[in-house]
Amino acid sequence: MLDKDFIRKNPELVKENIRKKFQDTKELEKFGNATKIELVDRFIELDKQFRETKVECDELRSKRNKMSKEIGGFMAKGMKEEAEKVKAEVVEIGKRLPELEALEVKLEADIKDIMMVIPNIIDDSVPLGKDDSENVEVQRFGEPFVPDFEVPHHVDIMEKVKGLELEPARDKTSGNGFYYLCGDIAQLQSCILSYARDFMIDKGFKYYIPPFMIRSNVVTGVMSFDEMEAMMYKIEGEDLYLIGTSEHSMIGKFIDTIVPEADLPQTLTSYSPCFRKEVGAHGIDERGVYRIHQFEKQEMVVVCKPEESMEWFHKLYNYSVEFFRSLDIPVRTLECCSGDLADLKIKSIDVEAWSPRQNKYFEVGSCSNLGDAQARRLGIRVKGEDGKKYFAHTLNNTVVAPPRMLIAFLENNLNEDGSIRIPEALRYYMRKDKIEVPNK
Repeated sequence: MLDKDFIRKNPELVKENIRKKFQDTKELEKFGNATKIELVDRFIELDKQFRETKVECDELRSKRNKMSKEIGGFMAKGMKEEAEKVKAEVVEIGKRLPELEALEVKLEADIKDIMMVIPNIIDDSVPLGKDDSENVEVQRFGEPFVPDFEVPHHVDIMEKVKGLELEPARDKTSGNGFYYLCGDIAQLQSCILSYARDFMIDKGFKYYIPPFMIRSNVVTGVMSFDEMEAMMYKIEGEDLYLIGTSEHSMIGKFIDTIVPEADLPQTLTSYSPCFRKEVGAHGIDERGVYRIHQFEKQEMVVVCKPEESMEWFHKLYNYSVEFFRSLDIPVRTLECCSGDLADLKIKSIDVEAWSPRQNKYFEVGSCSNLGDAQARRLGIRVKGEDGKKYFAHTLNNTVVAPPRMLIAFLENNLNEDGSIRIPEALRYYMRKDKIEVPNK
């Protein structure tokens, strides 16, 4: 969410940013099919009306208070007629003021609704593009390879070692988008998450297990409306949502907090299950565990001073690269273009892992700098040494999100006989160097 004063002073810059994100023709049903460009003009009009109404309300309250004192003075002097005249004016103010106050509240709410859908100003370094097909490769790490034997589908790899049961979840308990992991594959996933936790603790991050449900004010503070509609599960009859990522809980814990500047940066790593509706063009995998309703994730979150956020942005996605390379998985980083950025983000880089079976890379994590957008929505401020307060910057990044990450792990560590090699970094956790194919 942008600062009101910034929009007032820079409406054309805000409109140009909307054009850069290719949202200038997008019509919003909630606003009578107005475009985001049109909403900038509507904001200017409503904001002017709001400020004028507020001034009028303040003046009437001041006038009413002054007249109330005059009435007392007239009565003390026995000037009953004068007092009655002033009383009549006070009554008229009392009739007018509630109408103006109601208008002030409505205008403020309407302005906030508009501000919630106006996108954040993207960083100058973000490449222009309409969608993820125009994202730009930044760098590759590790040599991608295709073995001289056929790499099966990840479901077949896991089923061969008796590590996946799809039918009981989909046909009996839960439906599409759910699964049972078992045996060595279930242990492998838990070990990967344990390794990810320790990896981030060794980087100096504080470990958290957060609440897995959050209130609506947190949801609207941490994500855009479009993301919320496509992702979040609502708990019926309660003001609670299942989290789509632990970032939501972790940023939410700072709501209406004033953080001393000396306590920054806050570097946090958190484990949680994640729940997503996955509404949209991609849908849920009919066979497989790539796009599903439930998964687990280790996340990293940073709350920092504005001037440090880009430095942390580069640190965070490089931690992901380092983590995947420690498991012998080739990866590349991909700069998200303007049209692929969610509205709160100023810059984002995807980390993609190599798939020997598909002979291409696929996304396994995303690192995002949200500037002060989340902090402004949630009231997360910093108190400087000079006593002045300002909004913090927030960032988040995936350390690892199995079972999607398992696909890359299994394909890159598969042996021809169907067994799965365990890289050195995981052997302490798995207590073995290979997952064998059972005899039966």
